[in-house]
Amino acid sequence: MFHDRDDAAVELAKRLAPYQGQNPLILAIPRGAVPMAKIISEALQGDMDIVLVRKLGAPGNPELAIGAVDETGWTYLTPEAEQIVHDPQYVELEKKRQLEIMRARRELYTPVRPPLNPEGRIVIVVDDGLATGSTMIAALHALRARNPNKLICAVPVAPPETLQKVSTYADETVCLESPAFFYAVGQFYQVFQQVSDEEVIAILGE
Repeated sequence: MFHDRDDAAVELAKRLAPYQGQNPLILAIPRGAVPMAKIISEALQGDMDIVLVRKLGAPGNPELAIGAVDETGWTYLTPEAEQIVHDPQYVELEKKRQLEIMRARRELYTPVRPPLNPEGRIVIVVDDGLATGSTMIAALHALRARNPNKLICAVPVAPPETLQKVSTYADETVCLESPAFFYAVGQFYQVFQQVSDEEVIAILGE
């Protein structure tokens, strides 16, 4: 159990200490991981930015991920998606909706500069936890295409089967806790409040 995201970030930074001073690029999956990435980047003396990916929600249950999409439109679908989605148009419509949200967020979060270039760098992708792992897989896939020197997934908590899936997309996976009984990421935090757009903009503005 972590007290809050800051607590989890401090513990992750300790595990990532071997990368201190190697100018790593810490990329947060918004919004929850953005304050965490700031703490980790300061501890490792690296740069921070965001990587935009969006979960594709199931029909009638948007919290259940059937996959994820990155800014280029590349889509990852979970093995269960076929059983859940019966309308072939649904995925395309959901993808279009999430791409529009990402475009709006990119304009909102980094309006005056392009995303930092991961090419040739040690890239650490941070989230506050993984459930299905869909958004992390989409993020790692998008970044791999941009030729990082090393690609690392770093999370406080994830179920074992998700870690196994995600690890095939990363060169290294760092996870502090991997409990067998996993219901939702929030159950492993005493305080798990929403991170606002305003907080994200303020952190990225620094």
